[in-house]
Amino acid sequence: MQLIDQHTKKIMEGCKERAAAAGLKFEKETLEYIVTNADLLELSPKIMIPSLYDYWLQDIQVLRGKGEYEYYPNNPYETVINTRPAISFYNDNNPDWLNVMIFYHVIAHIDFFQNNKFFENTWEYDFKEKALTEKRIIARLRSQNGRLVDYVIEFARSIDNLVGYFTALSKIDNNSMLNLPGKIDYYFNIFLQEIKAVTMREFLAEVDRYNKVLETFAEESENVFFKEIAVKNPEFEEYFANHTKEKKTDKANDLLQFILNESSFINESKNIWMKTVVEIVRETSLYFSPQIRTQIMNEGWASYWHEKLFMTDERIKGHEIAFARLNAKVTALSKIGLNPYAIGWRLFMHIEEMADKGRYSAEFDKLANIEERKLFDKNLGAGTDYIFYVRENYCDGTFINRFLDQDFVNKHKLMVVGQQIDLQRNVRKYYVKSRKIEDYKKMIVDTLYHPPFIKYEVIPDNTLYLTHIYEGKELYRDYIPNTMIGLEYLWGNTVELETTEIDWDEMKRKNEQKDLFAAGDDEKIEPILRRVVYTSDKRKVTKRKL
Repeated sequence: MQLIDQHTKKIMEGCKERAAAAGLKFEKETLEYIVTNADLLELSPKIMIPSLYDYWLQDIQVLRGKGEYEYYPNNPYETVINTRPAISFYNDNNPDWLNVMIFYHVIAHIDFFQNNKFFENTWEYDFKEKALTEKRIIARLRSQNGRLVDYVIEFARSIDNLVGYFTALSKIDNNSMLNLPGKIDYYFNIFLQEIKAVTMREFLAEVDRYNKVLETFAEESENVFFKEIAVKNPEFEEYFANHTKEKKTDKANDLLQFILNESSFINESKNIWMKTVVEIVRETSLYFSPQIRTQIMNEGWASYWHEKLFMTDERIKGHEIAFARLNAKVTALSKIGLNPYAIGWRLFMHIEEMADKGRYSAEFDKLANIEERKLFDKNLGAGTDYIFYVRENYCDGTFINRFLDQDFVNKHKLMVVGQQIDLQRNVRKYYVKSRKIEDYKKMIVDTLYHPPFIKYEVIPDNTLYLTHIYEGKELYRDYIPNTMIGLEYLWGNTVELETTEIDWDEMKRKNEQKDLFAAGDDEKIEPILRRVVYTSDKRKVTKRKL
């Protein structure tokens, strides 16, 4: 792996200038590396972060990747990671015109990372350097505790999809003084302004008094300053003590955090090192959560800009046909399945057109006539500004729910495809099931990342009781036993999980004459649901019906 040469770097810098002029915002410093296929196989299990902590499963994924590559060789055009500075990886055989297109795509990704609100908890530090420090910490712990470190990593990773991402994101507030330490910060930013609600004149007078005390008494300034406060506001100490207590007893945002706080086992002095490992797994999961939740938007945004900027770049001359062929492959609409590049790109263009014509309005929504809707055009020219607003404030779920409409479905001839099994010919038949926006939107929403909702509490005998709120999807049954055993280990006591499952045995009994697995969409069989409880006690997992 090596940095791109100066000739290619010059191409990148030219792309940055054009992208910035078009309105994209990103930090100027970036790093671009040339990687071999072997490098990519090594980096992929680490989510392209070279400094991510080592873990045995990564080695297995590398071996599997090498086997797959031997049979199905392919070369990705680019990969970009959200670090400071942003880092991107490229193949060593790309021609200059292709690099122009790829660089525009990468710059748009960087713009998305650094401006979308859902990445806000990744803006203040360089994850690559943080990961390197954590990698060294885990290596040191592994030298002291052996393979037990890998077991703790595996147990924590089995539930790292349950991290409270949105709760953590909502707590980010750069103006919140609750995060500032010390008496001085609390006194000026909370006690005076929120509790006492002093006037600006009184507030500035106190600031002036503090500065004078600081100049006169230096190291003893804080004690001297608060002596006078104790006379004027004797209640201050009690308020500050309560505030400190609140900060120390923060409620857990998710199951991993709850275990970190409440597990008697990992809070024992001999096991305290486990908390470090679990916290690293949790923080890593939080860091990558926004990427999972913005895939359609992120790829659509990058595809929108690589086409728009490349088409106006003079370096395209002589390569228009090659670009058209490549771009068509990247953004092709899938009749079955979902291509995030295709849907995201077309939806951003649709939003831009709708905003340009003033169609995001009550006046347009009231129109029922198809011809009137086609001709509606207020010529506002607000499309570009609006898509930048969307890029900043939406994730895939809100993006799809807000902007995917019947006009878009009609324009691109989208459909929901149903399937049936023909037992006579041993084939699977596909047919157009629906062209309605409600059905198409539901199909896409069902593909979006949505981890299970698990409630947790401690019941008598220090048993950790988990309740899965059923939302139409079962937990993966094959994963439950091992996950339960891992949780029992981290918790240090019995763990129980209450969940909902389809009772296949009862369904077969009630539908003896039907082939459950051959039933198509026109022959619905209602599932029979049962609440069950899994119990992990002394590394043995049992199940009972409620």
